[in-house]
Amino acid sequence: MLVLSRKQEESVVIGKADDVGGVLRITVLEIKQGRVRLGFEVADDVVVHRWEVWERIQSERLAGNLS
Repeated sequence: MLVLSRKQEESVVIGKADDVGGVLRITVLEIKQGRVRLGFEVADDVVVHRWEVWERIQSERLAGNLS
């Protein structure tokens, strides 16, 4: 796991080095009372979910494939 520190308004870009636009840009929008608000900029064909939502989707897909 890569661990990074970012301040408000700082970003991280995730993507291939040869892709000028990047795939995913995450920006720290606000840090207040122990909570962090993040902004996600992605290509139109990239889906972003909270982890718990992604897990539920995966479980539902697996259950659907087993039926």
